[in-house]
Parts: sequence; C-alpha cells; structure tokens
Amino acid sequence: MAARIKTPGAKNPHAAALDAALEQSTVPAVSRAAAILRLLGRSDEPQGVQAIARALNIIPSTCLHILRTLVAEELVAVDPATKLYSLNAGVLMLARQWLGQNRFADVAQPALDRIAREHGVTAMGVHVVGIEHMIVVAMARSETMIQLHAQIGSRFPATISATGRCIAAFGEHDRDELHRRFKGLRWDNAPTLAEWERQVAETKANGYAIDQGNYMAGVTVVAAPVFGISRQVTHCLVVVGISEQLRGQALARIGRELRESAAQVSRQLGSA
Repeated sequence: MAARIKTPGAKNPHAAALDAALEQSTVPAVSRAAAILRLLGRSDEPQGVQAIARALNIIPSTCLHILRTLVAEELVAVDPATKLYSLNAGVLMLARQWLGQNRFADVAQPALDRIAREHGVTAMGVHVVGIEHMIVVAMARSETMIQLHAQIGSRFPATISATGRCIAAFGEHDRDELHRRFKGLRWDNAPTLAEWERQVAETKANGYAIDQGNYMAGVTVVAAPVFGISRQVTHCLVVVGISEQLRGQALARIGRELRESAAQVSRQLGSA
C-alpha cells in the first residue's frame, strides 16, 4: 500500500495506538515496552532512542530505561558503536513457543496446503485478536501464484477486507464501534458503509466473505470464520488471489471449500 503523507501536528499511528493502550493499562511501563517492540518489529532498520521516543511520544529518558531493560531480557539488541536498537532473538524464542502451544496452525495447515495447490492461490490462517488486529500464523503458497507481501507474523487491522466482514458478521461486537473502526480503515477502493453492511449480511448468509478489489485493487480475498470452544471467532481461513483468476463459479467454489474447511478446523479445535 502507498505511504500516506503526514499532516503537520497529526499524531502518528504508533503514538495513537500507545495512547489508546495507556488509557486502559494498569501498568504503563509494560504498555510502553510492548509499543517499542512493535515499533522495532515494523522498522526496516535499527532505531535510536530519540527516534523511538519521538515516534511513540515517550519521554526520551523513560524510553532509554525501558530499552535497557528489554536489552537485559534479550528481547532487544543494541549496537554499542551506533547506539541503535533492533529486535533480538529472544522475541523469536517467544514466538516459537507460542506457535508450539497453539494448535490452530497445525490443524489448519493441511487444508491451506490443499486449497493453495488445487486453486493456485495463497492460503493463510490468521489469529484474530478481538477487533484490534489479526496476525498471520499459517500460510501456503502455490508455485504459480504471484507472491503477495504477507508472511508468518504479518499483522493487519482485524476489520479490514474479507476477514473484517467475517468478524462483523459472526462476532458479537458493538455496531457503533465497528462503524468507527471502519471509517479509519485504508482501502484501495473503499466501499461505502451501506455497501459494507450489505456485504456483512451476505457473509452471514453464505458463511464466508468476499472482498473483490476493495482492500487491494486487482486482488480478491475470501475468508471464512473459525470458532473456538466458546463459539467466538478466534481465527479465519483466508484465500488471496488475482481477481482475474477468481471469478464466477471458481470464486463460489473456493468460498464453499473455505467454509467447509473452516468448519472442520473449528470442530477439531473443540467448537460445538
């Protein structure tokens, strides 16, 4: 997606997200540490204290103390010559432990592999974190499929694209809050709120959602919900392909297969 130009005085999304977290946090230092880790994870190159503090609107001395603690815990590394900070291998160890304890990726992978192979698409399994965001935790790519910019660990707004329609259709979320988040989403071809609500209703009826070129021009995204033991949407199975290849009966067939696969994964995870 193209980068947006910042307007003078506008708060950047990293600082805004931290402010929102701090409003609900009882341990602000932990919220700030998490924000620093996320910022470093999204950065293409190491960052200095001043740059991190400025991006997150943290007092530099406070930022430095938190960074030193994260370095001591081996979650962040610092170059002694340049004083620039980056993520350390400790983060990878935590991620591997989480993936090892989470059954979804293992259960969903065979279905993702089959769908990607048979339809020449990219198939993903995403972990849904409320209406905040979703994280790619499993993936299968076809050899004939164009490579899309997503990988294990990629994070997206939960309410965007086809996955967002699934969350709106099958999650018990406040409608006003969903509408507020909808207005803040970035699309290539944004639907109107009325169009989006109509698509959410279709998702509820069909059991799967379709995004045809809204999120990314020329790209079709299909998603089906996976339910946990409490019947809440915990994950989604997602297919991403070129719109020219996903049309008509082929698109409907993928939707049905994705819905059936998601239902099977839900049962394997203990959903009633």
